Amino acid sequence: MTATPRMLLVLSENWTLTGGRADLPATVRWAREAEDAGFDSVMISEHIVLGPDAVAGGIMGNPRDWALPGNQDPYTPWPNSLLMLASIAAVTQRLRLAAAAVLAPLRHPLLLARELGTLDLLSQGRLMVQPTVSWSRDEYAALGVPFAERGRLLDEHLAIWAKLWNPDSGPVSHESDHYPFEDVYFEPKAHRPDGPRLWFGGETLHGPVLRRLVQYGHGFHPLGRPTAAELQTLKDALAAAGRDLADLEMVGGTRPVFLDDHCPADLGQALSSIPEQMEQGFGLFCVKPNQFIDDPAGVGDFCRDVMRRVERFGQ
Repeated sequence: MTATPRMLLVLSENWTLTGGRADLPATVRWAREAEDAGFDSVMISEHIVLGPDAVAGGIMGNPRDWALPGNQDPYTPWPNSLLMLASIAAVTQRLRLAAAAVLAPLRHPLLLARELGTLDLLSQGRLMVQPTVSWSRDEYAALGVPFAERGRLLDEHLAIWAKLWNPDSGPVSHESDHYPFEDVYFEPKAHRPDGPRLWFGGETLHGPVLRRLVQYGHGFHPLGRPTAAELQTLKDALAAAGRDLADLEMVGGTRPVFLDDHCPADLGQALSSIPEQMEQGFGLFCVKPNQFIDDPAGVGDFCRDVMRRVERFGQ
């Protein structure tokens, strides 16, 4: 018997369910309903601000679709993801919390390590974090952060977090052009000695993503489907570092097909790719409710329907 797929409910970008409003209490309620239905986890992504480049490619045809670089209405609500996940942690018991697309270079690493470590402790180790550099030059410009330096800034975040969360560290120092500091004490740290679970991914498994996965990663969350060659590259790079692909949580997803710009997609069609992804080693799958329903009161029923359907894949 094959293991039943574990499911993750994406709680960002669901505002078609609430008439375009940022109904934050409803989002927290949906998380509780997902836990009750048997979902493994929920995910919230972030932007701090959006600029004109958010819509450079034109607004997505169907507002239920995934928000991608250059396809989204700049008025799209993006509430603070860590505050939202802290609220969800307080009203759930086992549901894991994925802070996806955390734009690390737009904060100082000491501050962000404090926020992530606190949320990890509050949730008793349920936090997963996907730090990324993102794509919006306008967002970086608004916050006064050099867009061209974003990869190097993220790498410094990761190195600093590893120092801060190390339970054996005393006062921590870091030498760099961007974030130099000396003899800082950091308590409390995080739930695990190596901090929250870190995921990495992107449209392609390019050099920096691969390097961060091998050095720091606990999970691989690609945008889209990785090729067999990319998965072999990842397996080989991990083996060279003394690691195993089986040690990574492999995060897959669902791709809805919208017949027009006005209606939800068919859930069965979107879930049908899961068995093939499971054969590639993926075990956790993302699904966004507003792509399939329009009733905000129906999220609990939707989650139960998803679990009934995917349980058949484990038989």
